[in-house]
Amino acid sequence: MLEITVGHSGEDYWTIQEALDAVPYNTEAMVLISPGEYREKLFCDKRAITLKGLGSVSVVWDDAARTIMPDGIKRGTFRTYTAFFSGEELHLENIAFCNEAGCGKTAGQALALYLDVDRAYLENVELFGHQDTLFLAPLPEKEREARGFYGPRFKSPRKLNTVYMRGGRIWGGVDFIFGGADALFDNVEIISNEPGYVCAPSGHGSDIGLVFRNCSFRCENLEDGSVYLMRPWRPEGRAAFAGCTYGPHIAPEGFSPWHGLEDEASMADFRTDSDVFGREYQSDDIGEDARRILSRLGL
Repeated sequence: MLEITVGHSGEDYWTIQEALDAVPYNTEAMVLISPGEYREKLFCDKRAITLKGLGSVSVVWDDAARTIMPDGIKRGTFRTYTAFFSGEELHLENIAFCNEAGCGKTAGQALALYLDVDRAYLENVELFGHQDTLFLAPLPEKEREARGFYGPRFKSPRKLNTVYMRGGRIWGGVDFIFGGADALFDNVEIISNEPGYVCAPSGHGSDIGLVFRNCSFRCENLEDGSVYLMRPWRPEGRAAFAGCTYGPHIAPEGFSPWHGLEDEASMADFRTDSDVFGREYQSDDIGEDARRILSRLGL
């Protein structure tokens, strides 16, 4: 495996992007990052790569969806990422990815991390944003508005990706964990910093969707009942919650339909093993979904 170091004290490269650019696509590589704040917008398309922070490491950018670009159109959601990764295998460890664009009401969507990787494993990763913090590709097949998907992969064929996040934190407000991947969040601290919706899945009914296991849902000074666990970005979106703890900011309904598409709500799948939300626990085994995701990753 190729090993590359990044830092400001004599390492191989000064910036993370330089290190990523130095890796040939088919070469498996480990990028070791010395402590510090790296103000960079990262784009990585490598077959198999690991990024590991050797201490407190943060990658920070501040692109926002409502910014007007030189061609006169808004930047849009999918060009706002602080870090974008594609390829076959990705391992991120001990790194924070932050989008500092600010509150969703003013900045609009602002991704901290955009994952379009066949198999991604995140350990002790922190993601900070407000609206649309973490996007888990694939995109839905069709846009709802012109150029709504404009960005790195908007014309690419859709493929199902698998993501496992263990530990760490995700901060956000509106739809801040969203997309069509099959993903397992294990013992993740999920922190709402605006009223809104935690996750907005967009996969198909035949997919696993988003699974939250033993996660804690808390907030920063929000009113009780001001946050929903899920609203489906596309009609068949699926999300499941098992062994989790919930602060009073989580609405007792748990689930919300997408505004204006209430007639599609019955097509979505919202599952929980808690009676807090007044929904009967369904016979589908959430634990089996988690095992299937881990199996795909060889874990």
